[in-house]
Amino acid sequence: MRFLHTMLRVGDLQRSIDFYTNVMGMKLLRTTERPEQKYSLAFVGYGSNPEQAEIELTYNHGVSSYDMGSAYGHIAIGVADVKAACEKIRVGGGTVTREPGPVKGGSTVIAFVADPDGYKIELIERDV
Repeated sequence: MRFLHTMLRVGDLQRSIDFYTNVMGMKLLRTTERPEQKYSLAFVGYGSNPEQAEIELTYNHGVSSYDMGSAYGHIAIGVADVKAACEKIRVGGGTVTREPGPVKGGSTVIAFVADPDGYKIELIERDV
């Protein structure tokens, strides 16, 4: 088995594509339009399957927001320098929701940012 993608429902597909490509540095890998089924997809990532897992951004036509619920946690991304990544994200218009620092009870440096729909993304400092 292999991890392929995570799907996130978004309220504005272009806004989400802009965030993940311009702010998070991912590439737009492909898009799919399904007008009869009333949804559009965009796949973003740092590489494509099968070498890298992707994020599937799903826009259901006419739906501009979703309830987050209490089950969803976050997506984790490895970065070489968490502090520098947070600054780049902030400059690009992103929101840092937890400043860089060690994880509770440990020494690994982490931070959290939020995408335009409020999904949390954990940045974990490591060799990438």
